[in-house]
Amino acid sequence: MAEPSTTTAITVATTGIGLAAMFPGIDGNALIGAFAGATLFVMSAKELRHWVRAMYLLISLTMGYIAAPEIINLTFIKESGVAGFLGGVLCISVTLPVVRQMEDVNLINLIRGLRK
Repeated sequence: MAEPSTTTAITVATTGIGLAAMFPGIDGNALIGAFAGATLFVMSAKELRHWVRAMYLLISLTMGYIAAPEIINLTFIKESGVAGFLGGVLCISVTLPVVRQMEDVNLINLIRGLRK
């Protein structure tokens, strides 16, 4: 069973997303899709602390919504909800391994190697 604080946070976030989708100029399908993708990622990352999961939720939601039009333009996907979902799931899943690899790289040696 989910912890009460997690359930409350998801309920509040879902209500906020639903209300925000009603504003003109906001693509509600992309917003709800990005939220679903972000929630899927965050709920599967059980080993992370709650505040880290909350930050990942915000980052995934924001980037999933922003990435939705670009995903539509670059792929066969034509629905903004599906594109937002993919953006929400993939933004953290793809960038975290890259960030972890960058922590191990010596940038000065990399730049010197590129100059040669």
